[in-house]
Amino acid sequence: MVHSMTAFARQEHAAAWGSLQLELRSVNQRYLEPHFRLPESLRDLEPTFRETLRTRLARGKVEVSLRFEASGDSAGLAVNRARLTELARALGEVRQAVEEATPPDALALLDYPGVLENRGPDTATVKEAAMALFERALDDLIAGRAREGDKLAELIGDRLAGIEAQVAEVRTLMPQILERQRAQLLERLEEVASGLDPQRLEAELTLLANKADVDEELDRLATHVAEVRRQLDQKGPVGRRLDFLMQELNREANTLSSKSVVAESTRCAVELKVLIEQMREQIQNIE
Repeated sequence: MVHSMTAFARQEHAAAWGSLQLELRSVNQRYLEPHFRLPESLRDLEPTFRETLRTRLARGKVEVSLRFEASGDSAGLAVNRARLTELARALGEVRQAVEEATPPDALALLDYPGVLENRGPDTATVKEAAMALFERALDDLIAGRAREGDKLAELIGDRLAGIEAQVAEVRTLMPQILERQRAQLLERLEEVASGLDPQRLEAELTLLANKADVDEELDRLATHVAEVRRQLDQKGPVGRRLDFLMQELNREANTLSSKSVVAESTRCAVELKVLIEQMREQIQNIE
């Protein structure tokens, strides 16, 4: 089963302390390339996210976007009354000991460490929720990549069937092609060199027939097609292997084209190249 590198997933979580929204987006890339946009308060989750991606994905440019919004009840600042009471008691003692001491204003009191607190949700709770959200989104992303991979495999399978049809047609045409070529060559030679040694002429015709014989190319095309199908059924990343097989298929198609001596085989070679190029474009997006 092949996986596409293109997919999108979104997960949300709401609680009394606020809400989290996480989006994962992946596109094709030769290697795994993650990018993160995280709130500053949750920035230290990045190494964990990165390692999790590395263990579950092999290729693709993956964008991770996490947003956090604290609820109105949990956001804002709060005065620590106990701390403020302790500070007021200490200031009273100072005034008793030093009568001319200037009492601090309200802002100065708030600026004293521990008096003003950032009232918000427990950071550990938010991080735990963010990790669970990330795992769910990643599951969805991988499932989406698998669904897209199934579609790609189906499209590639159609092109493979097209290649097999072209190979079968060339095999059917080859006896006629070689015979036609032999007859045409004989006619031309009779016009310009009727005195040629018959044995020499037969040897030249045999050599030409061997050069035009494409049985090996057709056999290798069939072998590569079978290997592409086998790779499509494998588990794990197969994109690089499939890309190599496209190069091999294209090489055989080029050789077939160079050996073409009539319009029918030339047309088949051109159609093979079109099918291979279509597969190559689709394979660029396979993990």
